[in-house]
Amino acid sequence: MVSLATVRAHNASLKSLGSGLVAVFVGGTSGIGLYTVREFARYTVSPTVYLVGRNEAQAKQVIQDLSLINPHGKFQFIKTDASLLRGVDSACEVIQRREGRINLLFLSCGIFTMKGRDETCEGLDKKFSLHYYARMRFINNLIPQLTQAASKKKSENALSRVITVLGAGHETKIDLNNLDLKTNYNLNSCDVHVTTMSSLMVEELASRYPSTTFIHTYPGIVKSGISREAGPIVGRLVRAVMFLGRPWMVAEQECGERHLYVATSGTFPSGSLARGQSRIDVPENRRGAYLLSWDGAEVGNRKLLDEYHASGVGRKVWEHTEDMFQMALKRR
Repeated sequence: MVSLATVRAHNASLKSLGSGLVAVFVGGTSGIGLYTVREFARYTVSPTVYLVGRNEAQAKQVIQDLSLINPHGKFQFIKTDASLLRGVDSACEVIQRREGRINLLFLSCGIFTMKGRDETCEGLDKKFSLHYYARMRFINNLIPQLTQAASKKKSENALSRVITVLGAGHETKIDLNNLDLKTNYNLNSCDVHVTTMSSLMVEELASRYPSTTFIHTYPGIVKSGISREAGPIVGRLVRAVMFLGRPWMVAEQECGERHLYVATSGTFPSGSLARGQSRIDVPENRRGAYLLSWDGAEVGNRKLLDEYHASGVGRKVWEHTEDMFQMALKRR
């Protein structure tokens, strides 16, 4: 566990990274993304921040708040429906026209729903897409800018990091013959697939792009607003569970502080840096990849994940993901 005092001491030192960090927060107008972007604005010097989401009115208020926290920052909203890969692509095109490098890609978009499989016009389940495919599409599209950020001299800020917030440490066996859950879909199987596939992918991507750090986190129990589309009955149920779970919940500001620490701390070097640092004892395919709990402790069902990597499942999941990208593109 990383103490909160350590987290806060590190965050207070972030001005040493210099000015002009560029960050993209997908899902940054509410919940964990919002809590983190607030702390990012508070502790960095003249950052450029892109908030990607659907709620323009909410984004406007968030940008006003961020501008008060950091008057020298540039905060911009890109409106898009991230459950559609074409929405992801359009948002990325805007960012790529404006930025040659990106230091941080923070992915926390998602929904809580009691529906069964709910296909978008691209043939992907909406929940599955938001929690996995859309996030992988953002990474795939923006990896050139992330790689460019890593090429900067250390004195000029070479931070290059991707964080996906979901369920690290809760990996379970997945149906390798039905990865997109086109059949036998239920909410539990969807959660299992997106969690395990995300952990496999941060490790697969870290081996493919060693200059960037890839992190999958489990945020703990946090008030996130994820149930806002679940309907009034389910929404009330979720709020009741949150109320009863208050003694075990991570406070909003602490959640943001801890994710900012994970997003910027040298404790989590990229694969290329790790070759000369403390993770030299970690297998090559896991350097630069981290599965972290809410308190910064490393987690992960290592027995299962190592078995999957040894048998090529990580590569198979990435190939499947690329196939789903192509399927969605054809359906446009």
